[in-house]
Order: sequence, then C-alpha cells, then structure tokens
Amino acid sequence: MLQQKVKVAKLTDLEPLIGKKVYVGETPIALFLTEDGDIKAIHNVCPHQQGPLSEGTVSEHYVFCPLHDQKIDLNTGEVQEPDEGCVATYPVEVVDGDIYICLP
Repeated sequence: MLQQKVKVAKLTDLEPLIGKKVYVGETPIALFLTEDGDIKAIHNVCPHQQGPLSEGTVSEHYVFCPLHDQKIDLNTGEVQEPDEGCVATYPVEVVDGDIYICLP
C-alpha cells in the first residue's frame, strides 16, 4: 500500500520541546522536536478532555496534556497509567529541511 506524504512544515519551524500544530486536511496534528533531535507527530487532541497536545509540556519522549496533565508516549500514542487511552501517531520524514507526514 502506498503512503501519501504531505509537507506540513520546515525543520526551522520547530523548537526543541515546543509543540507545533499543523493540519493535514481537517486533521489537527502536533509536531514535536525531542531532546534527542527526533521529530514526532501525533493527533493533536487528547482522548480525555480534547486538550490541544501541541500546547503540552514535553519531557523525553512524552507530552503532558495542558488541560489535566495526562502523560502520552510520543512513540506509541499510548496514554500512560493510571490513565488510559491512545492517540494516533504518524510517521515523519525530513527531506531537504521540509517535514512530511506519511499517511496510509
């Protein structure tokens, strides 16, 4: 199955540990540049109170929802215990300084 790659930002648009909200069609996506230099992309809506995850605090490979501090793994989208839930994650590619999100 071919993946669709959608350009969403430039590498220079990201600041370490600060989320950036982008859209692919009508889907809000949060981009993060981690301390390790990795770029992560997850659905920008917390499954609990629909908080904007791009406004959350980033620590290592987790983001904390700005509304109620739910901890979400940026690699898997899994909400960490004792909370539960999951958000979609998206593969990211960087080509010549442009950031692409890969959609199925």
